[in-house]
Order: sequence, then structure tokens, then C-alpha cells
Amino acid sequence: MITRIRILIMGGDNTPEPDPEQEKRAITAALLIQAAFMDGHFDDSERAMIESLLYGEFGATQEEAHQLMLDAEAVVNNSTQLFGFTRQATRNLSHQECIDLVEMLWLVVFADGVLHDLEANLMLRVAALLNVTDRESAMARRRALGS
Repeated sequence: MITRIRILIMGGDNTPEPDPEQEKRAITAALLIQAAFMDGHFDDSERAMIESLLYGEFGATQEEAHQLMLDAEAVVNNSTQLFGFTRQATRNLSHQECIDLVEMLWLVVFADGVLHDLEANLMLRVAALLNVTDRESAMARRRALGS
């Protein structure tokens, strides 16, 4: 999966077409990890939230979700390309899936109980890059907060 995530971000691929579900998992994992790293601290609450989301949203086993998170973390640590992640998301996800992804991102940035300015800025940029309106993002934020 780490190779698939790298290919998604960097482009270029001579391998056969991957499974669309794998694409969604890879894109989602990479963006969730990016959000978790935004404030400079990737803590246990954020890790647990990401694993839970990958496990719950994609029907992955806990082991698969954990491995996917580790693979995405390795790729994100070596990349500064937010645009690469979001570009692939808009190519591979429906508009509703992009809205759902924004909601998952809100869950991750709120996992530690604090919304850092860098995280808030990231959410504005990601939502715009995913063609999610401010209103849709605000509604996703409310759902993430449970209000």
C-alpha cells in the first residue's frame, strides 16, 4: 500500500489499474495523517481516531487499518505536497465522498481537544481544494463535533 500511496501523490505508474477502494483508502489515510501532523504533534488520540476511521469507513481489519496508517505516515513524512493528495482525492472521490472526507478530517483535528490555527488553516485549504463549499465544511464540522 505504501507504494500505491506514493504513486498517487507523485504520479506516474506502469502498474495495472488499482482497486478503486484501495485508492480511496490511500487518499483518505494520507490526508488524515497530514491533518494530524499539522500542529506538529501526532498524538495517541489522533492515531486512535485515524485507525478508527479507516477501520469503520472502509471495512478494513484493525491490522489493515493500522498498516495503512503506518504506510500513509511514512509517505506524508517525506512529502510537502498537500495539493498532490487533494488532486488525487478530487479525481477518485465523488463530491459526497469529499464532504465525508472533510468530516473525517475535522474529527482528526479535534481528536486532541484543541483546534490549532495551522489545523484551521489546513481545513480551509483542503475543503477548497476538494471543492467542498464553506457551508458544506461547516456542516461537516458540526457533525464531527456532534452538534
